[in-house]
Amino acid sequence: MGLFDRLRGGDGPRVAFIGIDGVPWYLIEDNPETFPNLTAIAEEGAGGPMDSIVPPESSACWPSLTTGVNPGKTGVYGFQDREVGTYDTYVPMGRDVQATRLWDRVQEAGREATVMNVPVTFPPSREVQRMVSGFLSPAVDTASHPPDFADYLESIGYRIDVDAKLGHEADKSAFIEDAHDTLDARYEAFEHFVEADDWDLFFGVFMTTDRVNHFLFEDYERDGEYREAFLEFYRTVDEYIGAIREALADDVTLVVASDHGFTTLDYEVHFNTWLEQEGWLSYEDDEHEDLSDIADDTTAYSFIPGRFYINLEGREPRGSVPEYEYEAVRASLKESLLGLEGPDGRAVVERVVEKEDAFEGEHDDIAPDLVAIPNDGFDLKAGFKPHDAVFDHGPRNGMHTFAEATLLVDDPDVEVPVGTDLFDLAPTLLDMLEVDYDRGDFDGTSLT
Repeated sequence: MGLFDRLRGGDGPRVAFIGIDGVPWYLIEDNPETFPNLTAIAEEGAGGPMDSIVPPESSACWPSLTTGVNPGKTGVYGFQDREVGTYDTYVPMGRDVQATRLWDRVQEAGREATVMNVPVTFPPSREVQRMVSGFLSPAVDTASHPPDFADYLESIGYRIDVDAKLGHEADKSAFIEDAHDTLDARYEAFEHFVEADDWDLFFGVFMTTDRVNHFLFEDYERDGEYREAFLEFYRTVDEYIGAIREALADDVTLVVASDHGFTTLDYEVHFNTWLEQEGWLSYEDDEHEDLSDIADDTTAYSFIPGRFYINLEGREPRGSVPEYEYEAVRASLKESLLGLEGPDGRAVVERVVEKEDAFEGEHDDIAPDLVAIPNDGFDLKAGFKPHDAVFDHGPRNGMHTFAEATLLVDDPDVEVPVGTDLFDLAPTLLDMLEVDYDRGDFDGTSLT
């Protein structure tokens, strides 16, 4: 560390946060030769596994990680959410995150923040020093602020995301090449602004790691055709983070973290098909494709990943379950979920979390009543289009997990104790920056 002197005035320590979306701790721990730089951070500072959130989906995870609060306060529960009092659904974007972001606290404290490629941040904030939004952003020019930031990014071929459709092909060569191209441009942009050294908080996310895991993780774990390509990709990730570490000034603490873990996917589980087969869900006709197409006698329906909603009278517009039956119906559904077995005889669901045990806040009115956390190998799907089978296979061979998210801190005074989770990161980063906050603002606790 320390190749560059501070190029701007201002007091206080600084933080560079590098996100590695979906990278499980055990991948690093089991492959020190692939990850010499991340291993060095763990040995010279701190490193270990941490828990994700309920549910462990990136669209919900990154808002919680960057605010330090649960989805009941962020208002974002997953890739698809439901409008209050209707059957209309929407894809949450940055404007839907209702809690205060870490970088907004930094700016309010009179410090500067550069934010790059964080999922669920579109449209970009005009209040921070510079931002390019991540996952779900339509294009670099509309995702960037200020305008000259977009000009630079476009000049180096910066891309919001990898072309995931390439991963659907049996031959993964084009997908792997595209993943490297996306990663290279992301690193070039990160390096450029790290070396600009004009920020107090640098917050950048490599999301291509999640994409590679979705399509190549089984190859890694079960010695498949693309195992070496998978490890070569991660050697590059590690090399880039090592270079960023070397470029940081002495007053900067490097933090590296993922938002959830990963494992091999064996079966996709189509839960709305299961609910229909078991008599919990029905549709108005055979041409159904949206939540609004469910019939009035529906008892429950599902959103990804593993979120279950009781069709409650007075809450849903055509609710069929009276309030006095709610607890009994929910308990019955929970029991059925825990009893479900896959084609291989294994239990599909490891545990079922009730609404009040995971969500609390002003926006818990759209919270799921139950969230199923699957056993490894079962990827929980939903959707309202007709689907023939409950258990199926798709183009992906890797899936998210609640356990084994990664946290690394380049500071020997920090520990990663058992029980650390995503909610702990926002207060930890603010303490590192010496930015004041109210302890009651967060669901987590600082690790410093």
